[in-house]
Amino acid sequence: MLMTLTSTDTDATDLGYLLHKHPDKVQTFDVSSGRAHVFYPAADADRCTVALLLEVDPVGLVRGKGRTDAFALGQYVNDRPYAASSLFAVALGRVFRTAMAGRCDARPDLAARALPLEIHVPALPCRGGPEVARRLFAPLGWTVTAAPVPLDETVPAWGESRYVDLRLAGEVRLADALNHLYVLLPVLDDAKHYWVSPDEVDKLIRAGDGWLAGHPDRELITRRYLARQRRLVAQAVARLAEVDDTEPEALDYDVPADGEGVPARRVPLAQARRDGVLEVLKKAGATTVLDLGCGEGALVKALAEDPAFTRVVGVDVSHRALEAANWRLWKGRLPDRVRERVELRQSSATYRDARNAGFDAAVLMEVIEHLDPPRLPALERSVFGYAQPGTVVVTTPNVEYNVRYPDLPAGATRHRDHRFEWTRAQFRAWADAVATRYGYTVSYLPIGPEDEELGPPTQLAVFARGGAA
Repeated sequence: MLMTLTSTDTDATDLGYLLHKHPDKVQTFDVSSGRAHVFYPAADADRCTVALLLEVDPVGLVRGKGRTDAFALGQYVNDRPYAASSLFAVALGRVFRTAMAGRCDARPDLAARALPLEIHVPALPCRGGPEVARRLFAPLGWTVTAAPVPLDETVPAWGESRYVDLRLAGEVRLADALNHLYVLLPVLDDAKHYWVSPDEVDKLIRAGDGWLAGHPDRELITRRYLARQRRLVAQAVARLAEVDDTEPEALDYDVPADGEGVPARRVPLAQARRDGVLEVLKKAGATTVLDLGCGEGALVKALAEDPAFTRVVGVDVSHRALEAANWRLWKGRLPDRVRERVELRQSSATYRDARNAGFDAAVLMEVIEHLDPPRLPALERSVFGYAQPGTVVVTTPNVEYNVRYPDLPAGATRHRDHRFEWTRAQFRAWADAVATRYGYTVSYLPIGPEDEELGPPTQLAVFARGGAA
């Protein structure tokens, strides 16, 4: 991962004072993801360029500090594309910490004024494409040039990748420029490589001091930076409101007003999905539940907290997701008698696993769209044909509803890992065929606010084995 920052100010090499990095030296720093190198490709009086190069250690990143139980093969087989994102933002904060704070004892006057700066990030993951990059950086005083990077320059027909070549130019205080990057790089990527904990709110408010509260897209920035964790977003919203003397409701992207102007809080879609699944499971009389593709354990925790469910097993192929799920259960301070009913284990929904048989119900909540379509028959055989739970609950996005999301570009999926998103007709065609092949009946329920023309944002299917769904 590479970023260059150039100053064209008078006596441009004074950039070294501000960054606390001498232009004649190459410096290397150990960071959580590998090693960061700082060097100056050019250092003249009229133009000075500093480069930050992050050399990622993929094996160390997967293993983590002190980790000895990670999946052995997963430590060495890694096709993750490394580009400027949260990994790079963490390195930026580690290497240029003093400069980000705006401190420079040698040249305090220089640290306090705007400088003519140019920033270049050659490969930046950008959910929403160049337009989102312009929306986020332009209001901060930057002239933005964001060019999409082709998937393969030799095969133009493949189209564009999700990466952009980003160039920024403007007169900005150096500390502000670094803080803009620190916050907005992971926001554009719309992902973080680490667990987003409550202290992320402090980081956001600190790095966004002086510019975030007044940004026209502060809702999008806050939502993405905090990984859409509603509780954390609410905290950030309240603190931003204090900064610019605004009512919190004016900043809360999830608090619409009714016709008479009275705030009416809307249930987040993720919560509506969990509530819908719980209701279906209780109606079916299920007491033992298998959550396939449990991710970070939100549904597992909700099931564990309900005494109606005597055994809850969360299964995911990702070791990292299971670690996050375990943290969620521990952090929630669930009583021992509750945690005894819960088990987390690593497995795949597409392979036969004898441990997955014998449950009253299985849940595939927002899972099938993460599989390549040719892998769906394997999932069908392992779940409906082999495990054969009495009830199977499946939820998946309704692609027809996507036009109601203003931040989602036309033709884009709701998550970068979605291999497909189905219309209501496509989902029903698949579910009806699965039910017929494996001896189930199936019924359908809407999840979320239902649009008269487009249907609900999430579609849910209830499969009942050998009975009425």
